[in-house]
Amino acid sequence: MSFRVVRSSKFRHVYGQALKREQCYDNIRVSKSSWDSTFCAVNPKFLAIIVESAGGGAFIVLPHNKVGRIPADHPLVGGHKGPVLDIAWCPHNDNVIASGSEDCVVKVWQIPDGGLSRTLTDPVVDLLYHQRRVGLVLWHPSALNVLLTAGSDNQVVIWNVGTGEVLIHMDCHPDIVFSACFNWDGSKLVTTCKDKKIRIIDPRTGDIEAEALCHEGSKATRAIFLRHGLIFTTGFNRSSERQYSLRAPDALSEPIVMVDLDTSNGVMFPLYDPDTNMVYLCGKGDSVIRYFEITPEPPFVHYINTFQTPDPQRGIGLMPKRGCDVSSCEIARFYRLNNSGLCQTITMTVPRKSELFQEDLYPDTLSDEAAISAEEWIGGTNADPCLISLKGGYVSQSQGQQLSVTKKSNVLDKPKPNILNSKKTAANHDQSNNNNISGGAETTDSGSKKYESASQPVQVASAVPEVTAADLKAIQDEIRKLKAVIVKHENRIRALEAQAKARDEENNIKAEKDSVEDSKRLNPDEV
Repeated sequence: MSFRVVRSSKFRHVYGQALKREQCYDNIRVSKSSWDSTFCAVNPKFLAIIVESAGGGAFIVLPHNKVGRIPADHPLVGGHKGPVLDIAWCPHNDNVIASGSEDCVVKVWQIPDGGLSRTLTDPVVDLLYHQRRVGLVLWHPSALNVLLTAGSDNQVVIWNVGTGEVLIHMDCHPDIVFSACFNWDGSKLVTTCKDKKIRIIDPRTGDIEAEALCHEGSKATRAIFLRHGLIFTTGFNRSSERQYSLRAPDALSEPIVMVDLDTSNGVMFPLYDPDTNMVYLCGKGDSVIRYFEITPEPPFVHYINTFQTPDPQRGIGLMPKRGCDVSSCEIARFYRLNNSGLCQTITMTVPRKSELFQEDLYPDTLSDEAAISAEEWIGGTNADPCLISLKGGYVSQSQGQQLSVTKKSNVLDKPKPNILNSKKTAANHDQSNNNNISGGAETTDSGSKKYESASQPVQVASAVPEVTAADLKAIQDEIRKLKAVIVKHENRIRALEAQAKARDEENNIKAEKDSVEDSKRLNPDEV
């Protein structure tokens, strides 16, 4: 007599449930772009969806409580001159989002807490480097304001968003980069490329540490770093069958697991939850969401179940664990875009009878606080992301924060108390106000520009700068020079006006004489 041993797992009975239509978001003109993107980004405050827009590119940002039918004239974020291809929320500030577009520009936006009341066209900063369309934007998991972008010019660029400067430029890909992902502490980068290869790169130097054939098919592949260092990939084989694999970084060419799934032709997006070690596979054009659990023991990737829906999906977004409902044992929440314009909300729940906080389901999760600064990271410092406990509910650390633009500071920094109380900082702030009275632009020491959001007021310094006698004398001399220039121009204008008047009088007299002579010549009898 044989016995079948069932694997013990607390996620074996996870089930998905779609919310009612009135609890979802309807009447959204989802982008029809053929670019392989999820078209959706979500965080605990907002839902952002790339939409069709005439005369350029745009995406819509909705607070989570604005459910139901969305008006056709709802305000958009629309500053791009070409269709938007990818968007990503900053993990360390829930009001900041980055977007890449076909106009070769990456823009970073600040969204006010209550959502948009009018169309937003002024970004916080423009990032200009790529020569062709930008189809991938990705934030660093632990360093503040470090952003990775990749374009169709085969270039990968890492930015310091706070200064608008390029930190690292990587030119090691011979073709279009399909995907990129940092590891847990952001010290390594894995990319997949159209040349069918997967690469592990040092993001500070751009050096390739390992590369191998990813999947044999020519269609788009995806790769993500798992929390404990392994790499999960999705792609196609030679027969265009979809497959996934699990690999170790030190043996990329020898997959630990390689499994064929089906014959569909839609690109599969792996969405990863580091807290539960679960991977959700969402294919473009599919009507299902498959989910797997990754474990240290064979067969390593355990299939759990499939969530079935009647409509194919156009795009999908995964809510960070901070935005899940811990009281109902919700471990994941998806925002699924349909071709009909419906954004469907799907919850993944572990069935539990107890209403108490389930510590085994909710270990400490990713916080919205940065562990290190961009300068520390580029200097060689590595740090794991900051973690928080969800017990008692999550409270956003960026609630009510305003954008602060000061010289030698980061435009995306969350304001700190008394940050502008020193006289030196106040003098810098006064100088920045003189430089951008009409435009809101400030030039840093390195020559880059910062832009303040139209919806976010700049903090004003509380200390008054000291003015010396030498400063007053210099100002008075400058005023005297300007007055002299004005008087000179006024005299010149008067002289030109007098010349023009004399010329007009002379022309009038000549015209009268010509008229008299013409009349005499035509009528000699009257003379």
